[in-house]
Amino acid sequence: MSKRGPALSPNELSELLLSNLNDGDVEGIVSIYSKDAILVLPDGSKAVGQDAIRAFYAELCKDRPRFAPGEQSPPLVNGNVALTSTVLTNGTVTVEVAARQEDGTWLWIIDHPAIGFTAS
Repeated sequence: MSKRGPALSPNELSELLLSNLNDGDVEGIVSIYSKDAILVLPDGSKAVGQDAIRAFYAELCKDRPRFAPGEQSPPLVNGNVALTSTVLTNGTVTVEVAARQEDGTWLWIIDHPAIGFTAS
């Protein structure tokens, strides 16, 4: 797991993502995804599984871009599944599905970082 993890609540996943992105910590990023997670890529294709997600983030982080925090909505939790979302500073909305693990921590199982419209 990341040096800042694990996530003890669904919204902590976004906080961990941001922190790890800004540190260029690809393994920390990958640690917040389940082994068979799906990440929707900017071109609409999907990275399936941690290896594909790692490859995407390794490329994204190689020039060490900085990311600003967005405004998280309260998670919608139904048992061991949660829907999380964030409005980014550019107005783009992200949507993620998280699953509670047996140890009580949370991992993303689906991540759609830009769902195709912006908040008004």
